Amino acid sequence: MPGPHDLFARYTFGRPERAEAELRAVLPAHVVSEVDWSSLRLEPSSVVDPELRETESDLLFSARLRTGRSLLLYVLLEHQSTVDRWMALRMLRYVVRQVERWRQEHPERSLLPVIIPLVMYHGPEGAWTAPRRVQDLFELPGEIEEERKRWRALVPSFEYLLDDLTAEREEALKARPGPPLARLAWLVLRYGRTEELARKLPEWVSLFAQVQAAPEGTEHLVVVIRYLLWTGDEAVHDATGQVLHSVLDEQRAEELMRSYGEELIERGRQQGLAQGLEKGLEKGLARGREEGLARGLSRGRAEDILRILAIRGVHVDEGARQRILDCTDMDMLNSWFDRALQATTLSEVLDGGAHASRQKDS
Repeated sequence: MPGPHDLFARYTFGRPERAEAELRAVLPAHVVSEVDWSSLRLEPSSVVDPELRETESDLLFSARLRTGRSLLLYVLLEHQSTVDRWMALRMLRYVVRQVERWRQEHPERSLLPVIIPLVMYHGPEGAWTAPRRVQDLFELPGEIEEERKRWRALVPSFEYLLDDLTAEREEALKARPGPPLARLAWLVLRYGRTEELARKLPEWVSLFAQVQAAPEGTEHLVVVIRYLLWTGDEAVHDATGQVLHSVLDEQRAEELMRSYGEELIERGRQQGLAQGLEKGLEKGLARGREEGLARGLSRGRAEDILRILAIRGVHVDEGARQRILDCTDMDMLNSWFDRALQATTLSEVLDGGAHASRQKDS
């Protein structure tokens, strides 16, 4: 199952106007100048919806050249979050798969379309180190380069393009031409695996505001916020909540928080069920299944509470965080969850606080 990094990248760059920004930043200059960018479109085999549910594994685009020739230019975009030594072989397999499908759909054509494979990388392992050429994956005979060169001529010749976001500076990514969501996505992906993200998020408030102000801005903002809450630590959650309240008015921020809170409930139930079944299978006992399910449900609800508090900008110290995570009393967790939806301080959640006082006065 694809992770949130893959789904976020594919959602962002699954639209032609944002894919164009990525492709212009990476493709050779002569290719950029020869493509009719108004003809760029996403092929039907690649769709990712706003809820970050993947329906296909690749992003495949097509475009025509400015000459108007019938030759199609296919561009394959493959997101990658970890260094894969065999990526060149994978990309070659993808390209072969696409040309074989193209041949079936165009049996009358005698020449194949150009397919340019591109890998976007933002992993935590530093700069991309895997070979970009298939030739470099073969163990070639020969002691000297001249001998190996003769053997190299006998193996497949193939190379993919690489957009290594980890090698790009923040200023360079901000300066890339493209829609606000594309520029914000580059930055979030670039720093998403580093401890710098929590510090940098407040510095990007103006870019978040541009995303919000653009067409479909609310949908795009929700996707970015969801991604940050799925993948970030507590510091990122706090920073995300601050940004959210800076970009939206209080009412809209509350509406977004409530909407996401409902999603967290369902997600916690699903996670709890999966964790419970896994624990039950390990023990092979009915009691183990019940205990595992209960533990999973309580853990999921505890994580829901912490994320809602992060969205609301309520600081949770380590002691309180552990108290919430260690709690297995679902009645207590449900009570904390209900209070968290309205709370402005931690004491209102854990100790009743102002909430309890209001109940008493009423």
